[in-house]
Amino acid sequence: MPKVGMEPIRRSALVEATIHEIGARGALDVTVAQIARRAGMSSALAHHYFGSKEALFAAAMRHVLSLYGAEVRGALSMARTPRQRVEAIIRASFTPAQFRPEMVAAWLNFYVQAQRSDAARRLLHVYQRRLRSNLYHAFRQITRAEAQTLTRGLAAMIDGLYIRQALGEGETAPGPAIDVLLRYLDTSLMYAKEP
Repeated sequence: MPKVGMEPIRRSALVEATIHEIGARGALDVTVAQIARRAGMSSALAHHYFGSKEALFAAAMRHVLSLYGAEVRGALSMARTPRQRVEAIIRASFTPAQFRPEMVAAWLNFYVQAQRSDAARRLLHVYQRRLRSNLYHAFRQITRAEAQTLTRGLAAMIDGLYIRQALGEGETAPGPAIDVLLRYLDTSLMYAKEP
């Protein structure tokens, strides 16, 4: 007889194990058996809860996006000016929890997965729309003429720093990555046209 209340605990353990296994291997070529072993359960149980490796990857990405969304909402709640809102998004994107190696690997592999999975592609579009919407809302209050350009540029810089980190070419800590983006922001705003 199944233990009552264990399903959410086991599902959560499998999601965390997926993120850690992708991070350890640096690729999506992990098996459900490897993920299940890391979570301390059988692959049959993992298949029972998720049905497929793709569904398990999608659940892991929903978890990553949920954590990221919570970081952004928390940071934005304390921002008072449009400039502070942009800085809050930057800082939330590079918290120690978000920028740890397994999360960076998960993000990079999320982009790869989105090329072949409709579910991953939809999740990626949700992330991109929210990021751009939050940035655009703040930039529009600073400079209507350059809001779209600044939004695209900063979103690309955030993603680019994650890619460089995953490839071992980027900053190794959140602080230097944040500093790069804040300097980019300040320089961009100096040259932006007023609303």
